[in-house]
Amino acid sequence: FQMPKVIIAGAGLVGALNACFFAKRGWTVEVYEFRKDIRTMEHVPGRSINLALSCRGKSALEAVGLKDYIVDQGVAMYARLVHESDGVRMNRQPYGQPGEHIVSINRRHLNEVMITQAEQANNVRFFFQHKVKKVDLERNELIVEHDGIEVIVEGDLIVAADGAYSAVRRSLMTQPRFDYQQEYIEHGYIELSILPKNGEFALEPNVFHLWPRGILTLIALANRDKTFTVTLFGPFHIFEEQLSDKQKQVAFFEKHFPDALKLITPESLIARFAEVGVQSLVSLKCSPHHFGRGVVLTGDAAHAMVPFYGQGMNCGFEDCLVLKDALDEAKYDIHKAISLYSSTRVHDAHTINDLAMYNYQELRDLVNHTSYKLRKKLDLALNRWFPQAWIPLYSMVTFTRIPYSEVVKRRQWQDKVLARLRCVSTLTVLGLSITAAIALAKKYRQ
Repeated sequence: FQMPKVIIAGAGLVGALNACFFAKRGWTVEVYEFRKDIRTMEHVPGRSINLALSCRGKSALEAVGLKDYIVDQGVAMYARLVHESDGVRMNRQPYGQPGEHIVSINRRHLNEVMITQAEQANNVRFFFQHKVKKVDLERNELIVEHDGIEVIVEGDLIVAADGAYSAVRRSLMTQPRFDYQQEYIEHGYIELSILPKNGEFALEPNVFHLWPRGILTLIALANRDKTFTVTLFGPFHIFEEQLSDKQKQVAFFEKHFPDALKLITPESLIARFAEVGVQSLVSLKCSPHHFGRGVVLTGDAAHAMVPFYGQGMNCGFEDCLVLKDALDEAKYDIHKAISLYSSTRVHDAHTINDLAMYNYQELRDLVNHTSYKLRKKLDLALNRWFPQAWIPLYSMVTFTRIPYSEVVKRRQWQDKVLARLRCVSTLTVLGLSITAAIALAKKYRQ
């Protein structure tokens, strides 16, 4: 029996982790990546927003023996620390029960570790500076370009992990009954940084720093080198109208984020705006996630999402686990395995895309509302009393592997329960008031 061969398009986070999984299976693995080997590059182009590793991502890393090492390389975050607009007051909102946390991870370091891990297997080869052009479904071949020459690669399974602008997915767009939806949101982002202060963290490290300002939000996540990666999110028109020159940039931060500006410094702020432009954010959904006898979409190639739930990487890593389980169940029947993967993954991917969109509203505004804070406290209290029956929405998404679609169903049930309780409470108060009024009326008539 000859072990199957898998071709992976993309050596980013999901592609590299897929390579680790297939290396463990003993398959022949070839990975094609258009960039140079990032381990040899001084600067890596593309997004560098810090990643928030949570349960789904940890579970995938654990399956290939990397969880403990990766977690040790990150910074644990146990709560959101909300900075008020006066630049002085702050309020802490725990993510879950005591001890529950997410981990701030450096994207590049994580990617490099997984590439190195996969390469340790004799059955794995990475081909850098090989640009994926398209896929041929009929022949189950991947067409790539290297030094201006097209190369045709054949495999039993082709795994697309080539990102939101996937060449594999693009070449499938003419397939009948392939649904595709893409949306650029009206908000963009720019990354800034806070350097160490006297050799130490300039802010409390073990929290997710958040400056919610209605249509704007600023976040800061700690790194192991005691810096903070800071990201400003806002509508493009704000960047174009209110952050278009040096004076406006400093004045804008003095007005909205005075405490953050002291740490970022005006000089660094101005230099960063001059160095990089505002980046866009895209959300996409597609269905199905499998094609032909052996092509499957994973990660951002299947479900790129906005970063506001911290689930882009975690969902992509969970894809690797779901695909592994499908292959285990199908016992080398590749077509059956990818059909099973697609049938279970599409709905969940669409669901977390929608949740990520919703969570931006929460981060930039709702966290300051009294009703939000009360619901958060109530959910955590009920979770302590009924740990299995009542799990808060954020905890289900972040600290469990409950399928995303099931998470939403459970949240809807919780909302109905609380609505009924409020209705009962209102009726009880109303009934007691009427009873008291009748009693008083009788008393006065006497």
